[in-house]
Amino acid sequence: MTPFKLTDEFLSEIEALIDDQKNSSLESLLNEVHYADIAEIINELSEEHATYLIKLLDSDKTSDVLTELDEDVREAILNNLSAKEIAGELEELDTDDAADIVGELPKEIIHEVISEIEDREHAKDIVDLLRYDENSAGGLMAKELVKVRESWNILTCVKEMRAQAENVTRVHSIYVVDDNDKLKGRLSLKDLLTTSTKSHISDVYIPKVDSVSVNEKPEEVAKIMSKYDLEAIPVVDEMNRLVGRITIDDIVDVIREEAEKDYQMAAGISQDVEADDSIWNLTRARLPWLFLGLVGGLGAAAIMGSFENMISSHAILFFFTPLIAAMAGNVGVQSSAIIVQGLANDDLKGGVGSRLIKEMLLAMLNGVVLATVLLIFTWVYKGDFLTSLAISISLVVVIIVAGLIGTFIPLFLHKRGIDPAIATGPFITTSNDIFGILIYFSIAKILLGI
Repeated sequence: MTPFKLTDEFLSEIEALIDDQKNSSLESLLNEVHYADIAEIINELSEEHATYLIKLLDSDKTSDVLTELDEDVREAILNNLSAKEIAGELEELDTDDAADIVGELPKEIIHEVISEIEDREHAKDIVDLLRYDENSAGGLMAKELVKVRESWNILTCVKEMRAQAENVTRVHSIYVVDDNDKLKGRLSLKDLLTTSTKSHISDVYIPKVDSVSVNEKPEEVAKIMSKYDLEAIPVVDEMNRLVGRITIDDIVDVIREEAEKDYQMAAGISQDVEADDSIWNLTRARLPWLFLGLVGGLGAAAIMGSFENMISSHAILFFFTPLIAAMAGNVGVQSSAIIVQGLANDDLKGGVGSRLIKEMLLAMLNGVVLATVLLIFTWVYKGDFLTSLAISISLVVVIIVAGLIGTFIPLFLHKRGIDPAIATGPFITTSNDIFGILIYFSIAKILLGI
């Protein structure tokens, strides 16, 4: 399959066909185009052209297109659709995607849209999903699944499965429940096919099944599914009743969003923004961390000012200040990044004390190697062994302290329920710059006897 590539020529052709209202040509041109690629096209069209295309194409395709659109584009299109037209799109979607779209609608039209959905069971499931916090397993799950009762025999089970499967896009698992809908286990397709039709499900189902609570955080669901290589996982309520399932495609979205958030936070962006957002939104996201950097820079300048006399008599110390600050920031970010990654993957072993000791030994080894190179270079460059030794010893201490700070801060934030990813950004860099410069000049002052 050749990957779709949107070109200016193709986009211009689409726009020309829309302007000329050549509907049959448009439908023919987009007939074999994947819905995700159509979404890419619509994201580049004007609001008027985008709405025209959505109204033209069949709902069985445009419903999936809507889920792939940028949020602002989708919002603009939905504002141009009637409640009945929106309901028609929702009819074709799984309940989780439908609930996400309904949740984005203005509150005053939600009831009208729901009332226009002809499949009342589908509408009821959507309303039920809207009750859950979007940042929970309940807000992530879909209602579509295949479940059988442990009291059924195999023949009854097959009949019921055929009826249920009509509403399920992909059957990942067959879940077994009791008469109160409490999750009991799962049913193997092989066992279903090889067992006598008179046997009962209770005799052949597998009682062990991984599940998550409706209140579980999406990040925790992602960890469970990743650890056990699950394509889908059932969701249960407080009474252990089966209420839905979460599939791998939803978890991929969670992982991507979490990675994007952590990456932005590490870069010093405090809000979830995109390149196409307004200047005001981008400024609000970036300015707080830039202000922190400004404060840190002023702090570092103040520290250097207190050592003005020493810098005047040993100007070489000034020239190595950027190196010390850069090394402190780099080591701190490296250490914090490893810890944040370990916390995200739940693979950190040992307590805080053992982690700090390990990081101190690692930083000491790296520091000694780097300081030896720096000592030789500075000594050859300036011919002043004592000053070169002071700079090199300062570098070792700065690297050790930066490593400890980079290790401790994300662990501390994690214990306090704060996202530790914040520790990989300007916060850790700025703090290590300040501590690094203070340590650098303090050690130099002691060793040089100034």
